[in-house]
Amino acid sequence: MELSESVMKGLQTLADPTVFDLKSFTIFTEVAFDSLVSHRGGSVLGHPDLKHIDQTTLKHCHTAATTFILEGVKQNADKSTISSCLEDVKFLNERVDTFYISFQVGQCFVSLIHGPPHITDAEWRLEYCIKNSHVHKVNQPSYLISLNTERAGASSEINFSCTMDQLQDLVGKMKDAAKSLERATQS
Repeated sequence: MELSESVMKGLQTLADPTVFDLKSFTIFTEVAFDSLVSHRGGSVLGHPDLKHIDQTTLKHCHTAATTFILEGVKQNADKSTISSCLEDVKFLNERVDTFYISFQVGQCFVSLIHGPPHITDAEWRLEYCIKNSHVHKVNQPSYLISLNTERAGASSEINFSCTMDQLQDLVGKMKDAAKSLERATQS
């Protein structure tokens, strides 16, 4: 698995027994998985057994752990892949086993919940409406958009119609989302 430098540093901190003793590590791992599989999952920042750890460190480690978990689920990683990645960032065998047990339990839930459909194709056409059903002049263009999506091997199609303003708004929001995602993966 290829992971960013920030994720690697976060996992190295998580592996450090002077920062996370075994009890704290186990609790952290459970809370991290719960935050991904449950809408009411607890936060590592507010957990009473993790209060002795710096909040910035907790946030960084949580981001690194959840990124690692999601990447592992995305690639359908097996035990040897998980183990070798964690051992590369200095995880002890006991911590690797603890993490992998949680990974096995949470893997199916994470893949079901966080597996959004992927857009595989997009088609569009311009439609110009001259009159509506009440014979009123409209003279307004609209765009008919068709998105072909795929989730877990199953294909589906999403169709919608929008005006030029709505389409520009959609494109703007998609660009903002892409920039936010890019910033989140870099920090």
